[in-house]
Amino acid sequence: MADVQTQINYPKDIGFEQVWATLDRVTQRQEEIAQQMKEYDKRFGNLTNSFGDVVEYMVAPNLQEKFNDLGYDFQEASTKHKVRDNKNDISFEIDVFLQNGDIAMLVEIKANLTISDINKHITRMEKMRKYADLRGDRRHFLGAVAGIVVENDEREFALNNGFYLIEPSGENFNITPPHNKPKEW
Repeated sequence: MADVQTQINYPKDIGFEQVWATLDRVTQRQEEIAQQMKEYDKRFGNLTNSFGDVVEYMVAPNLQEKFNDLGYDFQEASTKHKVRDNKNDISFEIDVFLQNGDIAMLVEIKANLTISDINKHITRMEKMRKYADLRGDRRHFLGAVAGIVVENDEREFALNNGFYLIEPSGENFNITPPHNKPKEW
């Protein structure tokens, strides 16, 4: 077998200062790249938020009428409805909030609806129930989720968890009732 040489020949005229300066330049470059990545994440986040706002404004105006066609009598509708109770550490936002004296509907709207989004809406519904109970509000709370893109798994998960599902259909949108009775919180 041939003798394999594993020794690396480093230049002998490089001093500590040169090595330190090179490491300093590499560190500075890594920090520059990290800053560029933060800027990219911020811009991409703003873009997806803006797209989500567009979806919300496309769906929200007709939701009250559509749910009333399903037998509800929602007299009030609001968007970006904020709930805050600092004393009890409850804080969340509802994309579309429909209500009358007996029932309220909390609607979460996403461009691309995920199971994680649906789980977060379940948590939001639980917080709403807690918030209402603390105030003696005995209304029933129903939930709905909307998405421009909704895959089959997400569709089934939403419907099996008692949510109404709102999806685009041509120039309009459809509301699919839950598989069983709508869940009340």
